[in-house]
Amino acid sequence: MTQRVKVLWVALALFMATGVALAQAPQVGAVADNPVARVPPEAFFKRPDVSDAQLSPSGKFLAISTGLGGPRRGLIVFDLDKPGLVTQAARYNDADVSGFQWVSDERLVYSLTDDERGGGDQWFNPGLFSVRPDGTERRTLIEMARRFVTGTQLHSRALDWRHRLLHVPGNGGEDVIVGAYQFTAGGDIKSIDALRVNVVTGLVRSLSAGAPINVVRWLFDRQGEPRAVVSQRDGEDQFHWRAPGSTAWEQLAQFPTLRRLYSPAYVDDSGGLYVTRASGAAGLQVLARFDFAQRRPAREPLISTPGFDYRGSLLTEDVGGKVLGVRVETDAESTVWFDPAMKQMQALADKRLPGYVNRLSCRRCGQSDMVVLVRSYNDRDPGQLWVVRKATDTWQLISRVLSGIDPARMATVDFVRIKARDGRDLPVWLTIPPGRKAGAPGPAVVMVHGGPWVRGGHWAWQSQEQFLASRGYVVISPEFRGSTGYGRAHFEAGWKEWGQAMQDDVADAAKWAVAQGWAGKMCIAGASYGGYSTLMGLVRDPDLFQCGAAWVAVTDPFLYLKGSWWSRDDISDEGRKYSLPQMVGDAEKDVVALTAASPVAQASRITRPLFLAFGGSDLRVPLEHGTRLREALRKAGQEPEWVVYPGEGHGWNKLETQVDFARRLEKFLDQHLR
Repeated sequence: MTQRVKVLWVALALFMATGVALAQAPQVGAVADNPVARVPPEAFFKRPDVSDAQLSPSGKFLAISTGLGGPRRGLIVFDLDKPGLVTQAARYNDADVSGFQWVSDERLVYSLTDDERGGGDQWFNPGLFSVRPDGTERRTLIEMARRFVTGTQLHSRALDWRHRLLHVPGNGGEDVIVGAYQFTAGGDIKSIDALRVNVVTGLVRSLSAGAPINVVRWLFDRQGEPRAVVSQRDGEDQFHWRAPGSTAWEQLAQFPTLRRLYSPAYVDDSGGLYVTRASGAAGLQVLARFDFAQRRPAREPLISTPGFDYRGSLLTEDVGGKVLGVRVETDAESTVWFDPAMKQMQALADKRLPGYVNRLSCRRCGQSDMVVLVRSYNDRDPGQLWVVRKATDTWQLISRVLSGIDPARMATVDFVRIKARDGRDLPVWLTIPPGRKAGAPGPAVVMVHGGPWVRGGHWAWQSQEQFLASRGYVVISPEFRGSTGYGRAHFEAGWKEWGQAMQDDVADAAKWAVAQGWAGKMCIAGASYGGYSTLMGLVRDPDLFQCGAAWVAVTDPFLYLKGSWWSRDDISDEGRKYSLPQMVGDAEKDVVALTAASPVAQASRITRPLFLAFGGSDLRVPLEHGTRLREALRKAGQEPEWVVYPGEGHGWNKLETQVDFARRLEKFLDQHLR
């Protein structure tokens, strides 16, 4: 071992020695009420000590990506049969391992980014490299577009930057599946071809022969054979299937992209296909088998989660193998095991680690020598990683996920459903500092999630909300209409409602928090769409909010919908032609409504204190959104607080940026809510 690896092992050994107390459910106390120093923002926004952890196919090795023991995030491998034996599979002085997967016990593949660069462009071309667990025989499979990495050997067979990893078969072989991306003249993704790449030799062969054109999604079985594809063109989805043993692709369905009747989710080795589809009046997504005889999803779902869209995964020991259980997320994550041995192991983990979500992944599942990796976390604790050896009945604490966080000082997360003004069911998340009780109003932040077509909240430790709660603020996070995760009807209710009914939902959640005694003075805040909603909240409800903080915010719907030749962005022509006009509005036909919902056009109505922050290299919401609003505010006699982070993109990548922004936000909120 190198000295660097020895340092890592010492660091992990310290976690193991001191981490047993972390395995107990944190005690809720009045820590936040004591006059103690505020936890520094670095503790909330630094990189996790362990970004990912995976058992090898046999369970003999554990690989983790970690920044411990070195200046950058590397890839470390533990030999679980030889305690204390740790090897360094990949470590760079100028790059960070961003993701990895086991191909077999003899090979891993990984990608790279540079965490010390801004986020403006680096995420698009992470490259792909293969290596043995001991760090030898490293090979470049896909080059990085910007080769900032030193000490990486290029090979003549390396694919260029237009390729990305798609799939790692579960058969323990030497191949991975890589996508070859084709782009339109405007830079949009046109299609993805599938290639089988040998991680030892670099040899490549195509899997796309006879496949439909314009494929944008592939599904594979355990052997890495393509079984299902989704093609997109002119606002339409086509879904094709190739049965085991067949070389012919059969079209099963075609429908508008925004109104797809179902989506493929999973294939198995027996020729089974699982899809998600809408069910009931709310259009909640369920998981169902596909009935090939009827050429449609089965009427009876396999898995449904009342009140929530199905969001989860079928659990197998390897890709495409026997289904052992299912993991779903409703208000919190839970796992249902069909396998008796895994059901017993889950019960044991839940008893040993009460008050936590205990996520199990296994190798040699159900056998007498089974090895299990346990990720244990809850709303107050980023988590711990354990390895369980059934043969010896031993539990080994590997590491905290994020050191420096005391769960007893963190906020709790609650989930409620309220009624919007028109009677619509409105999910709301509350992040509550220790010691705060309903009926004792205090300062609060209404945090609006971005997207907007995503689910915003989760019962888990989240850095931004916990940082604000550590400063004494209750955080109110509404899942306004247009959010996903709560049924098709809730999602579609937000179409063409930017600045209107979507904004009403945000205001209704804020008013509910006041009525319940959670909130006194409030500020509204958010990024991207959340930043847009912040601005419209100040336009429409100035008596409700004392201030607003918006970062990387959409400020001009017309610029968002149409783009401009002097301000490059990454919104596709397909999206602008087919999706955005339906979901946001038509820039020509809906000009009156969009003008009324434009923060730039309504800037004179923003009279509350406002903090604006933008990334200088943002391709999703270019800096021009910020400069247009700043100019309009100045004309109206309102000067916002303003910061631009050069090199950052649609969100903050560098720790120094995140810390600087957090301190500015903290100062701004203290000034206007205390």
